[in-house]
Amino acid sequence: MLKLSNFGPGALVAAAFIGPGTVVTASLAGANFGYALLWALLFSVVACVILQEMSARIGLVTQAGLGENIRNNLTSGWLRWLALLLIFSAIAIGNSVYQGGNLSGASLGASELLGPVPVLDGWLSNAWALIIGIIALLILWSGNARVIERALIVMVLLMSVAFIGTFLLTDPDWGAVFNGTFGFSMPTGATLTVVALIGTTVVPYNIFLHASSVSKKWKTAEELPAARRDLFLSIPFGGLISMAIVATAASAFFGQQVEIESAGDLAESLRPLFGDGATYLMAIGLFAAGISSATTAPLASAYALCGIMGWSVNLRSRAFRIIWFTILVIGIIISSVGIKPVTVIWFAQVANGILLPIIVGFLWWLCQSPLLGKYRNSLLQNILAAIIFLISVVLSGRSLGSAFGFW
Repeated sequence: MLKLSNFGPGALVAAAFIGPGTVVTASLAGANFGYALLWALLFSVVACVILQEMSARIGLVTQAGLGENIRNNLTSGWLRWLALLLIFSAIAIGNSVYQGGNLSGASLGASELLGPVPVLDGWLSNAWALIIGIIALLILWSGNARVIERALIVMVLLMSVAFIGTFLLTDPDWGAVFNGTFGFSMPTGATLTVVALIGTTVVPYNIFLHASSVSKKWKTAEELPAARRDLFLSIPFGGLISMAIVATAASAFFGQQVEIESAGDLAESLRPLFGDGATYLMAIGLFAAGISSATTAPLASAYALCGIMGWSVNLRSRAFRIIWFTILVIGIIISSVGIKPVTVIWFAQVANGILLPIIVGFLWWLCQSPLLGKYRNSLLQNILAAIIFLISVVLSGRSLGSAFGFW
């Protein structure tokens, strides 16, 4: 039986990568290619586990986050400031924009379940974004790591019930599920979808979030087995949720002419096929996915930016609260008044495309340095890190190519 005590910082990572963007990407993968791309999510989860284990090791052994370690171990002045500037801009702008998407996704689920918001809907294009933003603010303002962790664990468990329950209601073809998970097929035109599925799971911000949160929960390197158990439980559990979304869309829409352009379309499209039960379950999952990501995105930003700037990463410190509050407010504005920040999104995509291989490179570098002593990467871990680094370069090329119109 799963208990809240079995989860820890790994659940924050799962809560962060299963957001409305993941729901849309996974839904499109299932609707367009059936079960054939489930293997891409399996691969993504394995890659995510490898990177997050390295991140957890750094946080636990050094008792500091990734941002602090990058700042303290880059000795070259110009390289150090270039790296800090790039990370700062990518995280600040990228997470601000994505925060708007997280709140919009949560709002779609809330409006499906509860309807419009009296009075406020007359003033705002998306009143639920303001309400959900306030909920995220209250969770973060508590400044209590245990409260934040427990709230996000509840969201992950709620997502699991909702998305896996919806998946079971659609009566999947289990043989096709097995073949799609372990068959490693690549249908015509699926390359960019595979890259997108990996990109929604292997997220640079989560590397910062995990290292910092692990250093808060555990205090000695001898507790590494506990950190690994948490990681090996939470992230595959999150991957299972993503795979359930792909399979739900495959069961319901593959081979049909159904337009899915937003996460809300998926919930609404299920109604005529599987009734209100499936629709409400999908709406609950979408709400949980949106609010969990809306909480973790500002949190990850605060950990990363405070770390690289040398500021306090105490959850109640002024700088920490100012950063997450700023990210949250910008997201609320973007979502609640219907802003379409095309230029800002373009810049965020470029910055994140550059950032991913850089962060993976820094992570790999730190994990094989004398900094970790006997906890440095083994030969196998270095080989796996090299493979993930090459994948991150491919993802970077895809992101930059999309931003500049090459794909």
